[in-house]
This record gives sequence, C-alpha cells and structure tokens, in this order.
Amino acid sequence: MSELRLTSEKRLRIFTGRGYPELAEGVAAELGIPITPTSAYDFANGEIFVRFEESVRGSDAFVIQSHSAPVNKQIMEQLIMVDALKRASAKRITVVAPFYGYARQDKKHRGREPISARLMADLFKTAGADRLMVVDLHTSQIQGFFDGPVDHLFALPLLTNYVGSKVDRSKLTIVSPDSGRVRVAERWSDLLGGCPIAFIHKMRDPRIPNESVTGKVVGDVKGQTCVVIDDMIDTAGTITKAVDALYADGAKDVIIAATHAVFSGPAVERLKASKVSEVVVTDTLPIPEDSRFDNLTVLPIAPLLARAIREVFEDGSVTSLFDGLS
Repeated sequence: MSELRLTSEKRLRIFTGRGYPELAEGVAAELGIPITPTSAYDFANGEIFVRFEESVRGSDAFVIQSHSAPVNKQIMEQLIMVDALKRASAKRITVVAPFYGYARQDKKHRGREPISARLMADLFKTAGADRLMVVDLHTSQIQGFFDGPVDHLFALPLLTNYVGSKVDRSKLTIVSPDSGRVRVAERWSDLLGGCPIAFIHKMRDPRIPNESVTGKVVGDVKGQTCVVIDDMIDTAGTITKAVDALYADGAKDVIIAATHAVFSGPAVERLKASKVSEVVVTDTLPIPEDSRFDNLTVLPIAPLLARAIREVFEDGSVTSLFDGLS
C-alpha cells in the first residue's frame, strides 16, 4: 500500500475585488506573491458573479476590497468572494477592508434607526469570514461588532512621521475638528514630542448628513502651524470650516491630515479653494487623477497592510506594529 503523505504547510493567497485592484497589487508586491486569478463580472440586471481560477483549498485567504463608491457594490462583491472561498474549502478567510463601509453608522442617534456598522460585521461573519482587518475605524467600538478577531491598523505613525519631517515641532499645534477626537489628537501629540492640542467646538444636526456648524477654537493657536487631524475627509465641509476658524484665530499655517480620502461631491473644489497649505492622506481609497490637486500628498498604505498580513499568516503579533497604540 502506498504511503499517504499529509502536509501542514500553509499557503498565503491574496484576492482582490474590482473596486481598487491597484491597492491589492501593491500589497502583493510587498509580499512577493501574485494575486490569485479571479473572474468577476456583472449580469445585465446588476448581479455580480465571481469565480476563482485556481484551487484555494486549505489556503490562508486574504480578500482585499476597500469600500469605495459605489460602496454597496464593493461590499456585495467582497461578500460573494468570501462565500465562494468558504464553499471552495479555504482554511481561513480574512476580510481586508482598509476603508470599512458604514462605519459612521455605529450607534443609534434617535429611535427607529439602524446600526449599519454592526450589520456589516454580521454579513461578513455569515458569509464565512474568520477575521477582519481594517484601517482607522471611525470608532474603535466597531471591533466588538464582529464575532471573531479584528486587526485594527493605524495610519497614525505613517502620518505623524511625514508631518513631523515637514514642520518645526516647536511651533506645532495638533487640532481635533471636534471634541470627540481629542484622544486621537493626544496620540499625535505624544508621537510628535508633546506639542499642544486645540479643538474646534462643533455642533451637528443628526437629521442633516455631512453638515455641521463650526464654532470657536478652544486653545491658543496664534502664530502656530496647526495640523487638523481626522479619520476621513468626505465632503470636506467641516474640515475646511475648521481651517477658516484657525486662520481667523491667528494660526500661521494649517495642514490637514486624514487617513481616508473619501472626497465626495464638492470635497475637491472646497479643498482647492481653502487656504490650507497641504492636505495629507493615505491611499486606503482610490483617488482618481481628476481628484488630485497641487497641495495633496498621498502616502501609500500597502506596506502597512502587507506587514499586518504577514504577521497574521505567520501567527505573529499585529499589535507589535504599533508600539502599544490602541
């Protein structure tokens, strides 16, 4: 009787949806492996079909799809890919969503509202995901919505290293666009040598999306280089109002730094028209050429994702990548 040989060797495989394949290509290049060939197309009525062109049995699968516009299509395609991997006997499936859709709907502001961020986590779990990997969630509590491990990656070191190399830290103030992100501003301050913090007093009507009333600046910013930090820039209304308020209070210079460049609607025109000296973002979302402008700096997120994927695959520590940030 011939001997049956069993192997426990793990196979790392990278998969990408159609929403932002360039990011997955960057991650695969960092890891030195190819992207697994996938056929995907839309039927005439908009339904999505996915099929992997190679066996995925026993593989450690990482499905990369950032939830860019059209958000619902990107999410649905990723869900279908996860389902296909589960049915094809992948050993472990990690959903890599650098920008996690519906993250701002993480709680009920009023009655009869959904908690869509929780629904998202439930959908991925039901589809067959074993693990989530995300970058700079709108609120950290979303990690608790998924019944399994969540690797919450931070772009903070990437952004602070860049900003710190560009400015005089003795004249630097970190500005939170509202009181709710002061804790993030404190982390920025710690990494940049303990520079002062300010925040913008802001009021928002929960019935009106993407609109707020910017109030006064809390903190002394006169003569300072101010860095306004946020997790995302959507329509840019709030953050450009913050820039105006800082200049009105005597700021010498203002930089915007954010992880996710959503850039919806009038965002690009608002940023172009603003007095901000530089807008620094990462490429967790695709930024087409017509949405780029002279003082926009885009930092690559692929190296961070690749390092985290390697740690997960090798059963290492993702937390060690961030020196205790949480």
